Parts: sequence; C-alpha cells; structure tokens
Amino acid sequence: MPKKNFLPFSYKRLKEEFPEIEKEYDRLAKKCHSSGPLNEKMRRLIKLGIAIGSESEGAIKSHTRRALAIGVTPNEIRHAVLLGLTTIGFPKMIAALNWVHEAFEEGPLKHQRGD
Repeated sequence: MPKKNFLPFSYKRLKEEFPEIEKEYDRLAKKCHSSGPLNEKMRRLIKLGIAIGSESEGAIKSHTRRALAIGVTPNEIRHAVLLGLTTIGFPKMIAALNWVHEAFEEGPLKHQRGD
C-alpha cells in the first residue's frame, strides 16, 4: 500500500479554510505536550486512550499512527486498547481494536502536527 499524508480529511479542510486557526491550534497542542513531565511515549499512549474512550475512529487511527511513528510497538498499542475492555465494554473495545489494526495497515503518520 502506498504511503500518503495521513492527516484526516477534516483537519486538512480546516487547515485550508482557516489557516490561522489551525496554526494556533497546532501551537496550543505543542504547548500542551511540552508543559509537563510525561515523555513522548506516555503522551502518545494517553492520547490514544483518550481517543479510544471517545470512540472516535479518526482519532484512534491518527493517534495509532502517531504512536507508531515514534516507535511505540504494535503490542504496546494493542495492550492500551485491551485496557479499555473493563471500562468501555467489549463491543467498543473490539471496534477500537479493529480501527487500530486498520491504522497498522496504513503505517505511521509521516506529517505530524503538534498534538
């Protein structure tokens, strides 16, 4: 499968229609990431967990690809999804796992923004 820019369509559209807003959003995201003691791996797994809890297919795929891009392993990502089982329930956890596997097939995110 050919590699491509994995930014979600909605984000690309926001960037095109409101470039100054996207620029400030990106700046805020970078500031949030740099404002605490967590290392990048922990931050990426936490962001993935938040995406899983919000049941957002796009966010789950995006944060999976971002995690892969910094060296988080597929096993670590699958473990993060599995931890949701007793919190969000089996059907939602399985849906998240399916989206993670789809993101594995697409590969790591090449063009990252700050969050």
